Amino acid sequence: MSDSQISTSSHTKASDLLVAALEAEGVEYIFAVPGEENLDVLESLRTSSIELVLTRHEQGAAFMAATYGRLTGKAGVCMATLGPGATNFATPAAYAHLGGMPLIMITGQKPIKKSKQGQFQIIDVVGLFAPICKMSKQIVHGNTIPSLIREAFRVAQEERPGAVLLELPEDIAAEDTDECVLQPHLRHYAVAGDTVLNEAAEMIRSAKMPLLLLGAGANRKHARSALSQFVKDTQIPFFNTQMGKGVVDERSDLFLGTAALSDGDYLHCAIDRSDLIINVGHDVVEKPPFFMEEGGTKVIHVNYKAAQVDQVYFPQVEVVGDLTQSIARLGHILGGPLEFDRSYFHRIKEETDLHTSAGSDDARFPVIPQRFVADTRKVMGDCDIIALDNGIYKIWYARNYKAYQPNTVLLDNALATMGAGLPSAMMAAKLNPDRRVMAICGDGGFMMNSQEIETAVRLGLNLVVTVLNDSSYGMIRWKQSHAGFDDWGLEFNNPDFVQYANSYGATGHRIERTEDLVPVFERAFAAGGVHLVDLPVDYSENQRVLIDELAAKACLI
Repeated sequence: MSDSQISTSSHTKASDLLVAALEAEGVEYIFAVPGEENLDVLESLRTSSIELVLTRHEQGAAFMAATYGRLTGKAGVCMATLGPGATNFATPAAYAHLGGMPLIMITGQKPIKKSKQGQFQIIDVVGLFAPICKMSKQIVHGNTIPSLIREAFRVAQEERPGAVLLELPEDIAAEDTDECVLQPHLRHYAVAGDTVLNEAAEMIRSAKMPLLLLGAGANRKHARSALSQFVKDTQIPFFNTQMGKGVVDERSDLFLGTAALSDGDYLHCAIDRSDLIINVGHDVVEKPPFFMEEGGTKVIHVNYKAAQVDQVYFPQVEVVGDLTQSIARLGHILGGPLEFDRSYFHRIKEETDLHTSAGSDDARFPVIPQRFVADTRKVMGDCDIIALDNGIYKIWYARNYKAYQPNTVLLDNALATMGAGLPSAMMAAKLNPDRRVMAICGDGGFMMNSQEIETAVRLGLNLVVTVLNDSSYGMIRWKQSHAGFDDWGLEFNNPDFVQYANSYGATGHRIERTEDLVPVFERAFAAGGVHLVDLPVDYSENQRVLIDELAAKACLI
């Protein structure tokens, strides 16, 4: 037997072999809503070292698993039954696929060798998931389990990370197998060669107004140290995408802002003036922070994989290889601070800081976005984590909330799905019990997976859930108004969120004065456990600040 194999008994049930293979991969948790087709696997898990995290919806399970992958770099694992259980994994699969999060989904299926149930509940799950996964396969024999599990983890975790689906029929799960578990092996990425690094360095030296862009790929691989040193040594101003927040401390004098809007912001004035953008870790899956035009600003692509050429993205130089090592080597070649006129970028920063700080002490009630973002920042420490669902508030947090550490602002700007904020925050809280964690959800997105409050209470998490309450789908309502349509069809009624939270064993709070928000947050974090804060919000500032004011002032400095 080779060193790459782990011995099992001569006749092992396939579900036991599956769980042993997951243990060999270092799996800590399986997030699941099991069905009868998963019962053999469930029994095998009962005596394993893996913790079963039972959720109230398959989406909650898969969003938690995807966030585990996002925060650790190791594939998160979730499990569901066939048919409707499997289809509930579709949105989280797309979330992980577009967001670059390693995720493995295990679904059950009716027996494939002999079945007396006809086509009851049977759909082509493997075919359904193929377009939104890196790999989608059915396990047709127990002896293939070790190699398929090893391949699934390799594919899910290698750049660019994403989702993998394995379907395990119940008759295959119950059969005997005589195979051995395969031991994981280390995988390394090569450093980009000196030829391309020297070419990139020459482009940077020749630039008159270079900018550094930090994207989700830099956040994913914890490249903070190398990138912080690069910024310090070269003194190149930087900005980030929404999913790149916190890679380098945003308190830096060289930080120009986050690309939260598609165009027309102060930051886009700097981008338009720049003649070279060094793009580290961003690809076209996340909403583009700038648009390339032929003959315009040049771009250097620095990432683990080659660029995906698009109408808005066609870099002139590609530095492909280990991102951290490539940036460290590029900084060494450049050798020190670059000589160029930074005065315009400094003015952009001053205007941006003034613009994003305005309204942070506004006492109006219901609370305006500038105030609730500022109050959130007051109660969260450098390493504390906010997890955002999707809505108009995501733009406000991306622009106004400065991140100081990597992966302390968890948001989705790739699929941009609603319903992921609460499960994502739950996973962050489970992995980081010593940090403050806050889920920030619109009332629409919160109600899509609000039942997971019970899961959070049962798991004993310390978590504050802030529900931004405007009794409508606020983002679409804003877009509706901006498009000149009548205000119609997007309002609804909410439950009493305080009673709703209390009914699950959490603690509900209702904000009735703006000045109460910070004290309520502090009391909730001090008390521990799960708290829900019902926060009435006023989004009337959206048009004035994000449209009218920027149109009147941006790019006129």
